[in-house]
Amino acid sequence: MLQTDSYECPEYLLQLAADLPPTPTALVGAHASLPLESAKLGFEKGLITPVLVGEEVTIRKTANRIDWDISKLRVVDTSSETETSNTAAALARDGCVTALMKGQIHTDNFMLGILRKEFGLRTGRRLTHIFHMTIPGSDRPLMITDGAVNVAPNVDTRLQAAQNAIDLAHALGNKDPKVAVLSGTEEKLESMPSSMEAAEITERAATEITGGQVFGPLAFDNAVSAEAAKLKKITHPVAGHADILLVPNIETGNSLFKMMVYFMNSCAAGIVLGAKVPVILTSRADPPEARIASAALANIAAHAGLAG
Repeated sequence: MLQTDSYECPEYLLQLAADLPPTPTALVGAHASLPLESAKLGFEKGLITPVLVGEEVTIRKTANRIDWDISKLRVVDTSSETETSNTAAALARDGCVTALMKGQIHTDNFMLGILRKEFGLRTGRRLTHIFHMTIPGSDRPLMITDGAVNVAPNVDTRLQAAQNAIDLAHALGNKDPKVAVLSGTEEKLESMPSSMEAAEITERAATEITGGQVFGPLAFDNAVSAEAAKLKKITHPVAGHADILLVPNIETGNSLFKMMVYFMNSCAAGIVLGAKVPVILTSRADPPEARIASAALANIAAHAGLAG
């Protein structure tokens, strides 16, 4: 059942980014081949201007190995993961870069630099992750939040995740995105806490969320299939037409994104919003198309001023 066809970077993302200048981006842990190749792809597409942070000697050796001339790029020499993370955060604080990209560094250490008070990258909004999903031949995205950062988000965090995703949708040209608050049912059931939380999110969204429509609880089929919603007699505009899936926990979001990737050849671009600069989270398993899409997404977000 696994799909083995090639992935496609959504053309509309590249078109949206085409007229934008490249975003100065710190590659945090730039000494390994895979992150350097990711940065090279984004650089060649005109999406980012990399600042390479990590073990300088190894960075230059690795760049030679992948046939990339980095003589005109800034390389910042660091040794430990803590130093690497802190240095990159300081570069963002000082305005030297306007985006951060995870390289060969543990995610916990990478995020710690962003979260440290002395670097001033926190805003009043929670950091939340968004998967921007597209399938081959289609430029209609489906966003999933949060499937990578917040493990068991409470109602407040999920409201902020919804707002972050709505703001990103605006930057991509969708002026009235529809947010489905997922559960395992479309009814409020005390035996299913996520359905009760979804109802609370819907009620609070009316006064706490701007720029989009939020509705739940909705089961997955009622969120994405107009026919399924019709059969259940759900008439809300979000039902069957969701642009954004607000999931109850990381297991749901992570599973959804991986099923779309491995069963549908979906291209998954990943970005974290809520800090003063957008954050690109790439995985070792990401194909080149997903890495390019993530760089394009960050470029668009940076120029749209999505700082949380």
